[in-house]
Amino acid sequence: MTEQQMKQQEETEIDLVEVIRKLWAKRKFILKVTAVFICLGIFVALFSATEYTAGCTMVPQIGEEKSGGGLSGLAAMAGINLGGGGSGDVLSPTVYPKILSSVPFQKELMQTEIKFEDYEQPVRLLDYYTNEEYKKFSLLGAIKKYTIGLPGLILGAFRSEEEAPSLPASADSGIQTLTKEEDDCKKILAGQVSLTVNDKEGYISLSASMPEAVAAAQLAYKVQTMLQKYITEFKIEKARANLEFIEERYADAKAEFEQKQEELAQFRDANRNFASAVARTTEERLSNEYSVVLGVYSELAKQREQANIQVKEDTPIFAVVEPVTVPTERSKPKRALICVAFTFLGGFCGIGLVLVLPFLAQVSGSKRLAKWLPVEDERLTMND
Repeated sequence: MTEQQMKQQEETEIDLVEVIRKLWAKRKFILKVTAVFICLGIFVALFSATEYTAGCTMVPQIGEEKSGGGLSGLAAMAGINLGGGGSGDVLSPTVYPKILSSVPFQKELMQTEIKFEDYEQPVRLLDYYTNEEYKKFSLLGAIKKYTIGLPGLILGAFRSEEEAPSLPASADSGIQTLTKEEDDCKKILAGQVSLTVNDKEGYISLSASMPEAVAAAQLAYKVQTMLQKYITEFKIEKARANLEFIEERYADAKAEFEQKQEELAQFRDANRNFASAVARTTEERLSNEYSVVLGVYSELAKQREQANIQVKEDTPIFAVVEPVTVPTERSKPKRALICVAFTFLGGFCGIGLVLVLPFLAQVSGSKRLAKWLPVEDERLTMND
């Protein structure tokens, strides 16, 4: 080790000893700051709003492109050709959170009625989060509103509230609008309901938080059923549209087939004892038309069965590994963790103030902060 390195090491050791000496000299101040933070932590822990979290775990059965499998074999035995491959349309689970946060999903969820202990009748989520009648007083919420949230409150008072414009009569029905209440409720629900997709393990976890345990379970179960419904609709949309189209063509072909069948039968009944060439030609023409219509009708009947099978194949299956249960313990606030966190925060703040205040006193030259200066620096300040 060179002489310069040894000198640097000695200076580092001296600085560290000096820091420890400063902290020990101001230990009472550090303890006071820590005690203040501990009291603040106890206050936050006691007056934080209580929340319960319920959830479930599901495993979506994702289809893969395949050659038809067992259904193709069974259909082939019945004379139905399902083609060479499946639909090949796979809705990735990574899209599920997007479906959950979509406006149509959220608007339908807002209309969900939840039974609360404090109210006799079920309450819509939209009313529960936006109507003043259902808002409970929260001390921490009021403090936060008039301290941290005061600038936003002032800006909101000067900002003119505009209602969402209504759609004209000729507007596309696919356009979605949100009122101010609905937008506020949507933001709240975004923090109350969450969906986590585990790509490695292949499952999704759904959780919902509410002030009451039973209400949290109701909300979680509602979101689960709605999510399954929306995913199913998205997945089988193409197959269902194809089925509806074939159903329409099948109905038309059936009506035409029955009409041709009736015309041929009536002609044969009316010309049973006639053997003229005109009658035979007319009968042959009607028979040919009947055969063509019968072929179309039979083919559409096969395609109709194929489309029905495809809808069944494309319908996703969700295996619920962990069903929704009523939570027995609150998820928030975690009072012990809050107190421990505030204790450590108070200790770090006290140590930081002990190390920073001498520098501020030296820079500002304040007489109030002069007591934080070392003895030599304090004398120089007093002399000045």
